[in-house]
Amino acid sequence: MNTITKKSVKDYGYNFISGDQLPKGKDEYYLRFVQNTRSDYKKVTAKQIAVLQANGNVSGNWSHVLVAPGCDVSLIKNCRFYGLVRIGNLEPLILSFSDLEIPVGLYNSTIISSDIGDNVAIDQVLYLSHYIIGNDVILTNISELITSNRSKFGNGVIKKGEKESVRIWLELCNENAGRSVMPFEGMLPGDAWLWTRYRDDAALMDKFKAFTEKDHGSERGYYGTIGDRTVIKNTAIVKDVKIGTDAYIKGANKLKNLTINSAPNAKSQIGEGCEMVNGIIGYGCRSFYGVKAVRFIMGSFSQLKYGARLINSYLGDNSTISCCEVLNSLIFPAHEQHHNNSFLCAATLMGQTNMAAGATIGSNHNSRGADGELIAGRGFWPGLCVSLKHNSMFAAFTLLAKGDFPAELNIPVPFSLISNDVTHNKLVVMPAYWFMYNMYALARNEGKYSARDKRVVKAQQLEYDFLAPDTVGEIAKAITLLEQLTGKAFYAQKNKTATVENCIEQGRKILQKKPESVKQLTVLAEGFENSSRPVEVIKVAEAYVIFKQLIVYNAVLAFKSAVKEGRIKSGKQLIKTLLSTKQPGDWINVGGQLLPESVVKNWVKQIKSGVIDSWSALHKAYTEQETNYPLQKEQQAFATLANLLQLDETNCTPAVINNLLDEAIATRRWMVEKIYASRAKDYQSPFRKMVYETEQEMEKVIGKLSDNSFINEQKTVQQVFEQEIGDLRQLLLQTPVKKK
Repeated sequence: MNTITKKSVKDYGYNFISGDQLPKGKDEYYLRFVQNTRSDYKKVTAKQIAVLQANGNVSGNWSHVLVAPGCDVSLIKNCRFYGLVRIGNLEPLILSFSDLEIPVGLYNSTIISSDIGDNVAIDQVLYLSHYIIGNDVILTNISELITSNRSKFGNGVIKKGEKESVRIWLELCNENAGRSVMPFEGMLPGDAWLWTRYRDDAALMDKFKAFTEKDHGSERGYYGTIGDRTVIKNTAIVKDVKIGTDAYIKGANKLKNLTINSAPNAKSQIGEGCEMVNGIIGYGCRSFYGVKAVRFIMGSFSQLKYGARLINSYLGDNSTISCCEVLNSLIFPAHEQHHNNSFLCAATLMGQTNMAAGATIGSNHNSRGADGELIAGRGFWPGLCVSLKHNSMFAAFTLLAKGDFPAELNIPVPFSLISNDVTHNKLVVMPAYWFMYNMYALARNEGKYSARDKRVVKAQQLEYDFLAPDTVGEIAKAITLLEQLTGKAFYAQKNKTATVENCIEQGRKILQKKPESVKQLTVLAEGFENSSRPVEVIKVAEAYVIFKQLIVYNAVLAFKSAVKEGRIKSGKQLIKTLLSTKQPGDWINVGGQLLPESVVKNWVKQIKSGVIDSWSALHKAYTEQETNYPLQKEQQAFATLANLLQLDETNCTPAVINNLLDEAIATRRWMVEKIYASRAKDYQSPFRKMVYETEQEMEKVIGKLSDNSFINEQKTVQQVFEQEIGDLRQLLLQTPVKKK
């Protein structure tokens, strides 16, 4: 049986907070008056009441209807007022937005205990309760616009008198809720990542919970707010929603327990058929056409479109999900996911990721419980109709070819193409695939992600370069692994076994002195797939050379940076620095911001000790770390190069530095050639060309290769790079630059 309570008409609109929920010495409006400090309201006069009543308005108590001095009460018609209602200045104006024009005033609405700003247009709002509305706002054709006294606006807190069971948690990364976090306004992807990790550290988890409750109190009685110039039209239910300025909401079905951040330079929009409950929406976000989002956070300038479903998930900044379903996932910034049948569940994706059509990254395929997880580094790209098993892990920039992968995967080699060879029943791994066959996409994406970063406040420094501390660290480990696997294959061919050290030594000799002989070996890897079938690593010699070239190229970029910033001023100083720099250790991708592991561990200690005592203090640490990043990045580049080349006082000479500069120029030229060649294939393949009657038609449709702006830009960048290396050579080696 439904519980229907009854109370006196005289109480209608009052007692928003009452009893033991109301602090001693406070009235029900104490938080409202903090939220809105405007004080020029006056009680309506007898003359104004007469005008209001003549225009069909009614009130339970006219003495509790207050207006600003410039309020033209003739612009209020057919409204009902209950509780304390305060109305700003209303002038005989028309508000226009897009194709909508509506007169300023209050019309045909029920308004309960709310504050209304200047020159607001409200029409056919059937139930408006406990809201503070800004200036120049348009509200029309809304069924319910309500705030309850326990409103949380999407934050994971509980109010006085509520049970713990009503708290909202985001069950990220894992369906069994073992990595749940409490959502809060302003939560950064780094916050979410830190909270989902270190789950065995109870003290750290308690601190994160305390941070959230400190920032978002347990007091009842906060009013919903609608910022200046926001437009809401043709919408059914808006309950316990805080809305920023300049937002646009049209045709939504249900919006409940949300914070919708919006600003003049970062306007958020929600469109037709959307149902969004228990969430935080970042600045500049857009949601359209039947979106369903429940228990979620959307980072700034992210989009949900065309029936997308986002449930128990964090979607990072500058991301788009269209049509697809995402559950229990933590997604770092710059994620793309389109097409109607892409399914992503229980995953941690570390940015610059892309889900192709038909990809199924789902859990519980092979587990007795809903506890599977997938973790993928930056640039993860499962191809068409890829199906994966949990648990799986992937190094940065892993591409999976179309296929149903039958077992869990652990791929530690970055930039690899992973293929399921069904015919020969084996897994095939091609390291450095992107550099050999699709350099155009790899390089272009770097600039694309940077250009798409529309964040107004860049609270975390995001890394988009495909050569960065995370990938450089993985490349260095991959070089040693390729040496080991090659050596092992050599001994296996001779029916011998050897220690890991001997395999590495033998593999290094082969790859450096007789790389062509690797083609005669079957290089197999262990631990890449949870199966008994073989895992073959192909193109080993080619990948080995590329990876070493990248380490050198990255180090020369660090030389350039160090000289530009004044940290290196001579060749002698460079050599000394190369020989003395210690490896800073492993790096961690914390929400898209790359950090030395030592920094993260220190933060954890500071959080538990109280040195970092709030989310804002942690966010300040993110920002301060940005100043350290260039030097730490250089240190890693220097140390990685010195380790790769085994540099010491005897072999680290000016001649070696000169050779490194030459290698970097050669690598840069090779990259530009690969960028051109990988795009040129689209113009040369007969299967690409067969849909066009003539070459001229093809060029009209896809453009001329010679006009490709990205390729031409890269050629210019190459020329600038070579000039910079010439200047660097002159400074470091006192070598005159040769005139062309």
